[in-house]
Amino acid sequence: MILPIVAYGAPVLRKVAVDIDAAYPNLAKLIEDMWETMYASNGVGLAAPQINKNIRLFVVDSEQIFQNQDDEDKGKYPDEPGIKQVFINAHVKQLEGDEWPYNEGCLSIPKIREDVKRPETVVLEYLDENLQRQVKSFNGITSRIIQHEYDHIEGKLFIDYLKPLRRKMLQGKLNDISKGKLRMDYKMMYAK
Repeated sequence: MILPIVAYGAPVLRKVAVDIDAAYPNLAKLIEDMWETMYASNGVGLAAPQINKNIRLFVVDSEQIFQNQDDEDKGKYPDEPGIKQVFINAHVKQLEGDEWPYNEGCLSIPKIREDVKRPETVVLEYLDENLQRQVKSFNGITSRIIQHEYDHIEGKLFIDYLKPLRRKMLQGKLNDISKGKLRMDYKMMYAK
C-alpha cells in the first residue's frame, strides 16, 4: 500500500525515533509498504518518520542511482552497484573520511535541493529485515543516503546543514510546504 509522505512542519520529523523489537505489529507489511511508497515517490530512501511512524526504521535503494547514471559517471563512486536494504534500530558507530558536497533533496521537503557536506563513510550497527544484528561500513552515495535517512530517525533534516542565510532564503518555500500549498505527484500528509 502506498502511504502518504509527511511534509515538512510535521512534529514527527523533529522527534528522535524509538527502537522496536520483534513484537512490533505487522513489521513485514510496514517494510513492504515503505518500499512501495518510496518507489511510487521516486525516492532512493525512506525513513519511518516520513510516513508518520516514530520508529527507528528506514529503507535504502542506492542501486537505482547506478542503474540510471550516465556512462561518464560510471565508476565515479566506490560503492557501485549500490545496495537495497532495510535498516532497523540503526545507530551510527563511526563517521570517517573527508566531508564532500552532494546535491540532496527529500520527499518530505519537495522541490528544494541543496548541496550538503557529509563524511565519506559511515559505520552502522543495525538489525536487518530478519532482525539479525549487523555492523557494516558504507561509503560513497550509499553512505550519503544512509546518513540522510539516519538523520530522519534522529529528528534532523538535510536543511539543518545549510548556512543560516541560505535557510532564511528558503523559509518562504518551507512555509508553503508546511501549509500544503505545494502539490506533488505523490501522496502527502501536511501538518495541521
